[in-house]
Amino acid sequence: MSVGKFVAGFVIGGIVGGVVGILLAPQSGEETREMLKDKSAELKEKAQTTVSEIQTKADGIMSDIQAKGDELVSKLQDMINNKKEA
Repeated sequence: MSVGKFVAGFVIGGIVGGVVGILLAPQSGEETREMLKDKSAELKEKAQTTVSEIQTKADGIMSDIQAKGDELVSKLQDMINNKKEA
C-alpha cells in the first residue's frame, strides 16, 4: 500500500468518524445544525486564509523565477554579443 493511499484513507476515515460523531451526539437537531453552521464558517475562513497565503507565496516564487529568467537572458545576450565581437 502506498503512503498516499494510507494518508487518503486516514483523512477520509477521520472525516467519516467526525460526521458520525456529530450525528450521534446527544444534542438536539437545532444545536447540531448551529454547531455545523459555525464550524462550516470557521473552516471556510481558514480555507480562504490558506488560499491567500498560498497565493502570496506563489506570487513571490513567480517573481523570483521571472527575475532569475531575466538575469539568465541578459547573461546569454552578453555572451552572444561577446562572441560576435571576438
